[in-house]
Amino acid sequence: MRIRIVDAFTDRPFAGNPAGVLLLDSDHFPADSWLQQVATEVNLSETAFAHRLPSGGEADWALRWFTPATEVDMCGHATLATAHVLHTTGTASGTVRFTARCGILSATAHQDGTITLDFPTAPLTPVEIPDGVAAALGARVISAHDTGADIGDLVVELTDERTVRGLTPDIPALVAHSARGIIATAAAEDPAAGYDFVSRGFFPRVGIDEDPVTGSAHTALAPFWSARLRRGELTGLQASARSGLVRTALRGDRTLLTGRAVTVIDGELLTAP
Repeated sequence: MRIRIVDAFTDRPFAGNPAGVLLLDSDHFPADSWLQQVATEVNLSETAFAHRLPSGGEADWALRWFTPATEVDMCGHATLATAHVLHTTGTASGTVRFTARCGILSATAHQDGTITLDFPTAPLTPVEIPDGVAAALGARVISAHDTGADIGDLVVELTDERTVRGLTPDIPALVAHSARGIIATAAAEDPAAGYDFVSRGFFPRVGIDEDPVTGSAHTALAPFWSARLRRGELTGLQASARSGLVRTALRGDRTLLTGRAVTVIDGELLTAP
């Protein structure tokens, strides 16, 4: 069984967010315990597993994502990585439709090498800044927004880009909060740099202290910053050590996420389900 490691939301190796991708030969998923063991062995923020579905249905492939610790409901970068593998191996072309825990998703490959994901827009709700979040981040928090049950993250706006880049959060303290993850964000200091806002994402509750580039978070960051900057199409920079760019476009209750991906490892998994 082929296993590939793909760097997503980047155009060069060893940047963006790496994901494991396994295209399964069967028409069903193996036992959850095996899927989790493989994801734990791969030890990346997410490993994606996909199998083909019968033709004529509402989706072409079934897709699941696992962190080293648990299964997640939505993952943007591993979906981009899966679509990249499908297209670069000639397994699919054009638009690919996936069925996943969060519903039907699609990924469209373009001639310039980019791939656009069609994801549900996160329903942002302003909330009181939870006690201890600012202290855990070590920064002043201007506002906080809940992203709804499908994502379960908390978006917190900080004062400026420099603050976001300089965060050294108390990870054990973040685990105490009920949100799946904390997304820290601020407007770009220099929009001429090629991006409109910056973010960083911390997910210690699902085994990821800091995620390099989080596609699902941008389904919340897109409406958040579009409302402030009064533009429907934006580019976000996730300012982790690896860094990555996500182009966003609001389409009502859907958000389009566009990026590139690079395969860095193509190998063989020797342990079958």
